Amino acid sequence: MSYKYEELDKRLIRVVPSERQVEYQTREFYGFIHFTVNTYTNREWGLGDESPEIFNPNNLDAESWVKAAVSAGMQGLILTCKHHDGFCLWPSKYTGHCIKNSPYKDGKGDIVKELSEACKKYGIKFGVYLSPWDMNSSMYGSGKEYDDYYINQMMELLTNYGDIYTFWMDGACGEGPNGKKQVYDWERYYSKVRELQPEAVISISGPDVRWCGNEAGIVRKSEWSVVSKLMTSPALTAELSQQEDSEEFRKRAIDPTKEELGSREVLKNEPELTWYPAETDLSIRPGWFYHPEEDDKVRSLENLKDIYLKSVGGNTALLLNICPMKDGCLHENDVKRLAELGDFIRESFKENLADKAEIISLPEKGDRGENITGIRTDSYETYFKPKDGHRELSINLKWKEGVKASYLVLKENILLSQRVEKFKVYEDVKGEGGGEVYDGTVIGYKRIVKLSGKEITGLKIEITDARVAPAISFVGVY
Repeated sequence: MSYKYEELDKRLIRVVPSERQVEYQTREFYGFIHFTVNTYTNREWGLGDESPEIFNPNNLDAESWVKAAVSAGMQGLILTCKHHDGFCLWPSKYTGHCIKNSPYKDGKGDIVKELSEACKKYGIKFGVYLSPWDMNSSMYGSGKEYDDYYINQMMELLTNYGDIYTFWMDGACGEGPNGKKQVYDWERYYSKVRELQPEAVISISGPDVRWCGNEAGIVRKSEWSVVSKLMTSPALTAELSQQEDSEEFRKRAIDPTKEELGSREVLKNEPELTWYPAETDLSIRPGWFYHPEEDDKVRSLENLKDIYLKSVGGNTALLLNICPMKDGCLHENDVKRLAELGDFIRESFKENLADKAEIISLPEKGDRGENITGIRTDSYETYFKPKDGHRELSINLKWKEGVKASYLVLKENILLSQRVEKFKVYEDVKGEGGGEVYDGTVIGYKRIVKLSGKEITGLKIEITDARVAPAISFVGVY
């Protein structure tokens, strides 16, 4: 490898995640709740002129939402506290276009409070979505006056409902009721989140977590967390974001010109780099809000399994949207599918067969004198890393008795950046001999490799290229 790349690699591995980003990635899988006046008008995007009188979920039980999320294996829920139509699911002091003027609980309801308390009760994280676009507010498009309004609503959400693990914003920017568009003061928004909820990540139109680029659950083959700092520009996110309701947009794949974001070749001339991990966003139905005509269009279990393995198992987090009906309940088809997905996840990854294997490596010792057996423990403290300059690493697992293995889980110690560029996996199938089963690129926080499912006596992981030296924190076989 040429000298320029050796110097580049040293620069690349200096880019590491913040504590809040590490915490975010450990969440892996969480949910979105899309619920507002659109549910009652059967629209995806409201117009901002809907009457609060139509909003009356007379059977809403936020705990049932959380139970469904937990059954799926989700570690958090994000509520659309305000979508583009401007209707607020909490009694905001700053607008009448909110739940206090609806029939729900005679105007005394607060769905943000109900869900935040339910999340706390069942031990999952709570996050909020507050659309910067507001089709109802007469201040929208006024500049600072609207920014003050938006900040005031942010303060309500970030001070009245306990710990918030993510503040989620998109780049949608259309016209308000006066026909004007707003130029968002992003830096002011970010500063307020940091002030009030310093441990929360700011997602999508924010500096901590980026959107994968589609709403179809499609993940890049090589998803890098180390990218150009230009990627954090909210203007870029806005350019890529949906600006009008479009079924075609929801189904589109990744733009091929944006397939490779973090390779050496792409980053070699970038003046500034940053840690900016991806989130895969999609809905369990074709739409993001509930529509009765989609009751038979809930994603299949096979589809959700595939998306889970490729997203959580492809160095992204998975955000799966669920949408309550008019009465505030989730449809039985959605609840059933969520439970099935959770059963698949729990059953598939409940027993680590690597615990029963002999593990050897080449080189035998890491740069701190450690041996390879520490990778049985899912911890950044027990990682294995060859000496700097040793870009290759071979890890061999052997079982005295054959084991039936379906998945291999690999993790890097991301506290030392994302390093692995290329790797291969080989199986020794009992009675059949060895053979290659996977040819991969990046690992990052987590890579799930689908194995043959046959009975095997050995498994070999060959890392053939890495930045400076690979740092592997965990190997699991299931």
